[in-house]
Amino acid sequence: MTGSGRPTSRDVARLAGVSHTAVSFVFNGRAAGNLSPATQERIRQAAAQPGYRPDPVARGLRRSRTAVIGLVTDEIASSPFAGRLLRGAMGTAWAGEHLVLTVDSGGDPAKEDAAVAELLDRRVDGIIYAAMSLRSVRVPEGLHRTHSVLANCLPEDGSLPAVIPAERAGGRSAARLLPEQGHRRLAIVGGNDDIASVERLRGFRDALRAEGITVPRDWVVRTGGEISGGHEAPRACSTARRPRPGPPGSSPTTTGSPGVLHAATRLGIAVPGDLSVVGYDDQEHMAAHLAPPPTTVALPHRATGEAATRLLLDSIGTAGHRPQPCGAWPVP
Repeated sequence: MTGSGRPTSRDVARLAGVSHTAVSFVFNGRAAGNLSPATQERIRQAAAQPGYRPDPVARGLRRSRTAVIGLVTDEIASSPFAGRLLRGAMGTAWAGEHLVLTVDSGGDPAKEDAAVAELLDRRVDGIIYAAMSLRSVRVPEGLHRTHSVLANCLPEDGSLPAVIPAERAGGRSAARLLPEQGHRRLAIVGGNDDIASVERLRGFRDALRAEGITVPRDWVVRTGGEISGGHEAPRACSTARRPRPGPPGSSPTTTGSPGVLHAATRLGIAVPGDLSVVGYDDQEHMAAHLAPPPTTVALPHRATGEAATRLLLDSIGTAGHRPQPCGAWPVP
């Protein structure tokens, strides 16, 4: 042991009875073809005795990498979804022998630029920029100077790869549930003219067109995604009411869907007897706390974080070349 108390590779070499270079080969991934399997195992056993760990700083300098990636997000601290995206990114990075350094900008463009600059100063291997909601975003200053991937958002200039949910497919999945239960008079409530809402509506219409069902224009009610927005849609609930009890329906799970439920209650519409509601997002597992038992389409936030991190690590591992501009990878 050295005077610092931390075991070094030279300590391991003495214990294993090999050269310092042999130890370096094992922990730098160069042992194959240079050392016999028996020697490699002897070195690993020797390293386990004093609890030796390779110095990540020194190893990073040799490889021109730090084994750290940055994650900058607009509102990760306030988003109920961000935790799942972050867990997906961290788990995938860990499996790829990387750590994740996270910075929350609070949606401030100046802070985003500063966060990217700070991460670049720390020599991170790459950066993920993630948004709370699917939208086109300004690419933070400096993001093009390293390997970068966007998650749950699209670059305004189309200059970087992005991983986004397959919203149109989600809309189709949600819409198919209602005809399967015998419903033919359908409305869609919530959202605005954002990317996600437009794509979900396209998927909704795709599925119903295949069933020969037409949704009147005034049964598409744009109220936003909040509970208060759902309260603004009693007309949609009223027009969708069935003259006789229908098959069991589904309770809502988005933040706006509980507002629709409340409006239905005020109008004397029974859920699910008269009205079925399929929610979208599964925000903070809201469905688990509503009655009757609900149906929802959950957004793949964890899978988005995982896919974005895999894409970034693949880019980092490609001979040091900068990734070329490319399209979006939908996450089903």
